[in-house]
Amino acid sequence: MNAKEFIKALDHITEEKHISKEVVLSAMENALASAYKKNFNSKTNVKVKINEDTGDIKVYTYYVVVDDYDEGHEEVGEDGNTVKVPPEINIDAQILLEDAKEMVPDIKVGETIEQEVTPQDFGRLAAGAAKQVLTQKIREAEKAVIMEEFHDKAGEMMLGLLAMEDAKNYYVDLGKSRGILPKSEMIPGEVVKMGTSIKVYITKVEETTKGPLILCSRKHYGFVRRLFETEIPELADGTIVLYSVVREPGVRSKVAVYSTDPHVDAIGSCIGANGSRIGNILKELNGEKVDLVLYSEDKEEFIANALSPAKNVTVNILDPMKKEALAIVSDDNLSLAIGKKHSNIKLASKLTKYHIEVKSLSQINEEGNRE
Repeated sequence: MNAKEFIKALDHITEEKHISKEVVLSAMENALASAYKKNFNSKTNVKVKINEDTGDIKVYTYYVVVDDYDEGHEEVGEDGNTVKVPPEINIDAQILLEDAKEMVPDIKVGETIEQEVTPQDFGRLAAGAAKQVLTQKIREAEKAVIMEEFHDKAGEMMLGLLAMEDAKNYYVDLGKSRGILPKSEMIPGEVVKMGTSIKVYITKVEETTKGPLILCSRKHYGFVRRLFETEIPELADGTIVLYSVVREPGVRSKVAVYSTDPHVDAIGSCIGANGSRIGNILKELNGEKVDLVLYSEDKEEFIANALSPAKNVTVNILDPMKKEALAIVSDDNLSLAIGKKHSNIKLASKLTKYHIEVKSLSQINEEGNRE
């Protein structure tokens, strides 16, 4: 490949891969300088210049003008040992002022004298270095493009394709990159099939030496939040506000919502006509139960609502500072309020941020009689 063909190929690659031409040329110049030093045993400072219009490559060795040679010096370190401090400029790259003036009469200390030393067969070396640099820059550019696309996706839901799996993970094709969906982050009990589309919640996006690391989940409570935001248009326009979501994956989620418009029913809007909206969400959650809870600034009312599906709940705030509350229910609602393995009361406590104790009317009466 001649110089003009090289520049033409470089223009094509930089445009296609969205890489800065100046960045590539600078990297190539540095790579060629290192290659020259290695292959021609050069101890002087070396500079390579590539003409970006013609593709011509020139190698220059240059000397720094000094008053006196700097060979480095010795210093006593903190541990008391003497250490050798190397010169700021390689001794072989220094030239005395008096010698430099024989070549350039008005030259001054600190300035440089350049001399072209381009070898005749340098083109073959340059071709190998160019290939190596372009490959590296293309990889870096592709990583940068992927990071640019995904850096703000943490906390978002994306639709991908189940591409492959191993013992611990599924790998989800998200377009320009693949996300890792640990099998431990699947909804308990759900079965998936390779090649099918899947919705995932992005929990983490991190840049690594091998490229972006994109971690996904379907167990995260944020997954439920994003499903609601996708299915309920009123959440997008602010008519309905999603106050909070808590979740026990595969068992039950509680979603607290309220309306900013007195004419709009928050719970009804989330359910949709004939249960269409909530139905789509439940389908995606593999049968996981979802309790829609009406948020209220009245903490007693909010706690009562949070204990759904239990009904006719009476709540007393015992200690607002410690956030402790007592909920009283009828005997036939006690098991509903507590839930299987205490799941309902635990989720209600998380949702309201109150420690809730639930008692039945019978228990309250028994305690009163004992007193």
